[in-house]
Amino acid sequence: MLSEQNRYCRQLEHGFNRVFFRAMASIRFLWLLNAKTANAMKTLVRSGICACSRKRNICSSPSRLQNMSAWVIDQFGSNGVLRFTEEISLPVINVSSEVMIKVNAASLNPLDVAMRGGYGATLLNLRRDPSSVLSSSNEFPLILGRDVSGTVVDCGSGVTHFVPGDEVWAAIPPWKQGSLAEYVKLTEYEVSHKPKSLSHAEAASIPYVASTALSALVNAGGLCRESCADKRVLITGASGGVGTFSIQLLKAWGAHVTVTCSQNAEGLVRGLGADEVVDYTAEDAPQQLELMPKFDVILDNVGGDTEQWAMGLLKPWSGAKYVTLVSPLLLNTDSMGLVDGTFQAGCALHNKAFENMLSRGVFYRWAFYAPDGPALDDISTLVDGGKILPVVEAQFPFSQVPQAFQKLEHGHARGKTVVKVSEEDDSQGETVESEQGMQEKAQGS
Repeated sequence: MLSEQNRYCRQLEHGFNRVFFRAMASIRFLWLLNAKTANAMKTLVRSGICACSRKRNICSSPSRLQNMSAWVIDQFGSNGVLRFTEEISLPVINVSSEVMIKVNAASLNPLDVAMRGGYGATLLNLRRDPSSVLSSSNEFPLILGRDVSGTVVDCGSGVTHFVPGDEVWAAIPPWKQGSLAEYVKLTEYEVSHKPKSLSHAEAASIPYVASTALSALVNAGGLCRESCADKRVLITGASGGVGTFSIQLLKAWGAHVTVTCSQNAEGLVRGLGADEVVDYTAEDAPQQLELMPKFDVILDNVGGDTEQWAMGLLKPWSGAKYVTLVSPLLLNTDSMGLVDGTFQAGCALHNKAFENMLSRGVFYRWAFYAPDGPALDDISTLVDGGKILPVVEAQFPFSQVPQAFQKLEHGHARGKTVVKVSEEDDSQGETVESEQGMQEKAQGS
């Protein structure tokens, strides 16, 4: 047994070293690519040549309009930086694969609050404009909002999956302008047809958490519909958007799901299918979990000191995985700069992963939000089949976006906070769906 473990460790060490050094090489390549891109852009500007000058008009929205309403920020800060304006330029299709969406509903996520304060600005601004590495380009005014449900109003010439009039939903990449606006522009690969059984307000609560959960559970955790039947999964911080979605997805795939949450959220998570619930505020919460059979996958939505007591809950030497959605990468690049921050984050990941491989034979991985239109097609099927329900805690009209942010900042979420952008969508005003109502809907399905 010991020799097998040693051989296993050597193989894993070799694999991690290979990945680590490739990552470091990628950083150097990124800098070279950015420099070349910046020079090329300057050459194009000087010569008066720019492919982006070929623009198309919107075909089914008021084509004479050039501006739209939106909530923007002009600087990073607290809730006071949010500003409503009717003078934001309407997005214009420049690429054949792009679609224009009239926003019916959006929803807020903790990422929006963090981005309002400047989280990830270094890497995200680089992704928006590679030439920013050589200059101080300005990302403002910035529109937040990562979830959208709405109607296609225009398509690029190369779009094959959508036509104007289609009802769609999507998770918007964080480097693109968000959904707290009348219109948003995305590529067709980031968009999916909205579930027919949901209203726009309900649909807007799902894309971001679905994309994040799929990235964590599938890409990092190695789970899928075919492999979940005999798997035990622990979700920490399970009463928020990602947690409530992950419970339903894993139960639809046949996994055994244990969750941690506060005592007053137990009814909600049990109603969504959680097999075992542990109150994380209890002093003996780690001891309760230690008495249970070991887990195949842990999805950590909390971070902090969770790793210190949760890592030992995984099955040793069996390919078990600890996946966390709380990584220092963007914080490091914000505080240390692109190269130093990426290097420090890469070293931290390598060291933790290698340490846990040697001591327990378990994988330690980071997961990141990754928008994926085709993946949302599969989620749409599950939603229309009654396997996944939207968990909406509160709804706000478009005029009350600052209040929606305040609601989210209070923490202890029990689902999603939705913003109704279009007056055409359902009733107006703020509504709150109670946990009891969600439990009854979940149990009735």
